[in-house]
Amino acid sequence: MNTKDIADIRKRFKLDTDLLKIAEIYNVYIQGESTEIFYEENRSFSLLDREQQELFLNNFKKVLGGKLDQKLFEVKFQPQEEGQADHTQRLLYEGLEAKEVDEWKENMQRIALKMVEETPYEKDMVVTFIRGTYFKTTKRQQDETEIDMRDEVFTTPFILCSMNQTELPKSSLVFDFVGKEFKSNVLVDPVIKLASPIGGFLFPSFTDNAADVNHIVYASGKVNKPDYRFIENVLNGDEIMTAEEDKVVFEEIVKAVIGEEVNSRTLAGLYDEINLMLEVEKEAEKEDAETPVLDTVEVTRVLKASGAKDISPEKVERAFQQVVEDKNYEIKASHVVPSYTSKSIKINTKVAEIKISPQDLRYVKGVNYNGKRCILIEVEEDAMIEGFKLLEEEQLD
Repeated sequence: MNTKDIADIRKRFKLDTDLLKIAEIYNVYIQGESTEIFYEENRSFSLLDREQQELFLNNFKKVLGGKLDQKLFEVKFQPQEEGQADHTQRLLYEGLEAKEVDEWKENMQRIALKMVEETPYEKDMVVTFIRGTYFKTTKRQQDETEIDMRDEVFTTPFILCSMNQTELPKSSLVFDFVGKEFKSNVLVDPVIKLASPIGGFLFPSFTDNAADVNHIVYASGKVNKPDYRFIENVLNGDEIMTAEEDKVVFEEIVKAVIGEEVNSRTLAGLYDEINLMLEVEKEAEKEDAETPVLDTVEVTRVLKASGAKDISPEKVERAFQQVVEDKNYEIKASHVVPSYTSKSIKINTKVAEIKISPQDLRYVKGVNYNGKRCILIEVEEDAMIEGFKLLEEEQLD
């Protein structure tokens, strides 16, 4: 599932659309530190009032918000053991295919219980499951109208789960017009924080407009902070790597190949080569082609192209084996370039932290000036500091 796929289904969560239909909504209330369900409710989504529908739809969009491999992760299910009735892939698939509402509800209830039995939550929590159908129109031809587009659509049943904490509203001072007095207004009904879900998932994943029941899209509450225990023990999913972790892996592999000391020209060349791969990635998303990755072959190529010396396939394979214990490991190119996780490269020193764009790294050099280690930045224009023009060193003598 790529960014475009997620963006398309996410924008369908709105009122009065015919491209996404929600059939049932099942809410489970779980008290903090409890391993049991305190209250549950299953209803037809269409029977909720419009205000409630809109609140939930915005919540579902929040679940699917964020970038892939930072807040959203496509997770492969672990193989099911023989007789493993509570495997989440099985529960979701059977729930998706269930003809009777009670059967769908029972399967979702078992998943909710797996959540709290694995790790009881500190605060009260509401887990919401919906079952619906997502319709994706085919690619528009130049001579097609909007009506023509909808003559042929890809239809995918889906289940989405949203996990939301609750909080008690703050007490306030109010004026009672009837009694003509000031008094405290104490509210005891917990507020469900639908605007900031702490997690969730979408099943199945979509690949080339087709359902992929062997993968699930997991949503983390915070960037680069997935709940690994939840993924493994509740979703029964395989291990994942965040974009941040992938970048660290790449850096460690490069260090294992060329050492920890490197000049700016080599680094600039390295990022240039990977940026070229990202240009290919932009076209790949348009054509639904595969995302470019850095395997042993590509890492060997980009290191050689960047000007690094003594690079060989065998040396790179040993580095992969040393860092991740898998010479077949693949790193997404988009995870490596700093612009994916930030807009600049950081140059850290005890004196200052300098930020510079990857393409300008070639203008940075480490030099020895009057016996002192310095960073030299080549510029073509005047350097300004707080509105003042920086004089060249010779002009100060």
